[in-house]
Amino acid sequence: MKSKTLFFLVLAVALGALVVYRISKNSEKDPKAGAQGDKKPPITAEARIVEPQNFSNTISLSGSLEANEEVAIHPEVSGIAEKILFIEGARVTKGQVLVKVNDSELRAQLLQAITKENLASENERRAKLLLKKEAISQEEYDIASADYRTAKAQKQLIQVQIGKTSIKAPFSGTIGLRNISPGTYVTPATAIANLVNTNPLKITFSLPEKYATEITKNGTLQFTVANESKTYTAKIYAIEPAIEATTRTLRVRAYADNANGTLIPGTFANVQLPLKNIPDAILIPSEVVIPVKDGKKVYIAQNGKAKSVLIETLTRTGKDVVVTSGLKAGDTLLVSGVMALKDDADITVKLQTK
Repeated sequence: MKSKTLFFLVLAVALGALVVYRISKNSEKDPKAGAQGDKKPPITAEARIVEPQNFSNTISLSGSLEANEEVAIHPEVSGIAEKILFIEGARVTKGQVLVKVNDSELRAQLLQAITKENLASENERRAKLLLKKEAISQEEYDIASADYRTAKAQKQLIQVQIGKTSIKAPFSGTIGLRNISPGTYVTPATAIANLVNTNPLKITFSLPEKYATEITKNGTLQFTVANESKTYTAKIYAIEPAIEATTRTLRVRAYADNANGTLIPGTFANVQLPLKNIPDAILIPSEVVIPVKDGKKVYIAQNGKAKSVLIETLTRTGKDVVVTSGLKAGDTLLVSGVMALKDDADITVKLQTK
């Protein structure tokens, strides 16, 4: 019984010694195997070298076409519209009579005023002669002279009123649809028709304030309108001197030739506005920009590791964005897998070919 127990004891000791021996041998062969198994392999990322270049930016804006001049024609005096002397939709010239208002009552008043003026003139003449003979006082002459001047002014006032019965075009243009008929009683509140001048045509649009310093007076722009493939050219002639506080935009207005009358006021326009050329601009793909709490960031390669840098941008094109700070020429910008990168991550850089 004792020999059997001794045999099993020796066997157990031998097996334990064998296990310890195998463990020690494995440790000697690969002492760093555990450490290497926990380490992640480097991330392969595509990159490009940041290079400055000239950048000519063009932005798209929505604008509106407006008539060069536009006015609603109203009479200055009340009366019956005797004659309508224009054809709807026709061209009229500056000073052309459009509507004639009945002036028979005013002409009767004019005859009365002329008679009073003549009488007052004669009385003033007689008073002057009497004053020279010292037959009347200076005060009596002054009264006669004042009566004459009053009668003359009254006549002129009625003549002006008669002139206002001929309603004339204030500028050359196209007259719209009329709102009255012959015999209509019109007042200064009556809108007879609209008169518009559409050559040249005005284009008004609003520019975001960050571009306010990049446009100049007399600059040119291109625009298109709906249902037309033709591209038109316009010239900036006026810029609002202040930013609109509620919208943070700057109003701009340009002239466009419309000699053939194809452009219609009120139409929306798609404006392509070229801004100032930026020399040595840094452009990067917009998809590599990551929005963060403090602004925007990108990743660059530095000593075999990824490093995030905050950037500031100016404007965006269809696929690129202009960087104003944060990057410099010669930086290695990571352009693939940026969402999976972290600071100090090991990377293998693969430069893109142009």
